[in-house]
Amino acid sequence: MKLFSRKGDVLQSIANKDFKLEKEIQQLIENNLGEIFNLEFVRSEMPISNFRIDTLAFDKENNCFVIIEYKKDRNFSVIDQGYTYMSLLLNNKADFVLEYNEQKSKSLKKNDVEWSQSKVIFIAPSFSEYQKHSVNFKDVPFELWEIKQYENAVIGLMQHKNSSTESITNVTAGEKSVVKEVSKQIQVYTEAYHFSKSKKPNPEIESLYRQLKERILTLGEVEVVPKGLYISFRKKKPFFDVVVYQKEGLYCLINLKKGQLNDPNGITKDVSNKGHWGNGDYSVLVKSESDLDYIMFPDQAILQRTNLR
Repeated sequence: MKLFSRKGDVLQSIANKDFKLEKEIQQLIENNLGEIFNLEFVRSEMPISNFRIDTLAFDKENNCFVIIEYKKDRNFSVIDQGYTYMSLLLNNKADFVLEYNEQKSKSLKKNDVEWSQSKVIFIAPSFSEYQKHSVNFKDVPFELWEIKQYENAVIGLMQHKNSSTESITNVTAGEKSVVKEVSKQIQVYTEAYHFSKSKKPNPEIESLYRQLKERILTLGEVEVVPKGLYISFRKKKPFFDVVVYQKEGLYCLINLKKGQLNDPNGITKDVSNKGHWGNGDYSVLVKSESDLDYIMFPDQAILQRTNLR
């Protein structure tokens, strides 16, 4: 990615500045975990079973632990190191819960943690093509993020997204490999997962979802995050969640508090006092393209009026 500063109609390139030390990256990320990843910082340099974890974080939205590792060199195996750390986490659950409670003065219980959502985040100035390809599976619980430092105190972060529909368990040898053992306990959710749960998939509902997604992405810099029970759309935080009902339509949650939504046609429901999946106090059932028009069109769009652009 090339960055430029603008002075009138003239662009001037912003030069890349190398990080001097791996520790510099670590301190920057740890001091801004909430802003960057919406994670809670737990501890630096946590020792566990002859290993040392760079950063331990907690995802309060998903109730799971996240391990973050920083790299300056490109000569390491993402697969080997990632699954080693995942194995350490899943085989030492009590130690991680104890560490969290001691550091945060909380009373988290082991059963409170959604262990199946655990993951490892690798952060480095760059990754080799081999490293990026090695994690290109639909169910690898790792994220690769490249971090760049530029002049004028500009920092850039970019995630390398997986594009494969292949499972890593189909290509790993040995029934007792660490990959297979970890994969038994970890579930990486995808959009396809939500349309494959039903015995009778509805192509019309899937098409409606694709149209909804396409329109939401026009809001710019929107991240699509599939969860176990719903698909979340977010800009730093979730603003719109979708539960796929193959027979009825798309059950959508708008992440606004009661009284904050302007809905002149009255198609949304107040669910502030009802138990529901997803985030927010308003729900709307999307059954047709005309429902999408009301939700998304600029002159009256519900999502436009949430001021999330």
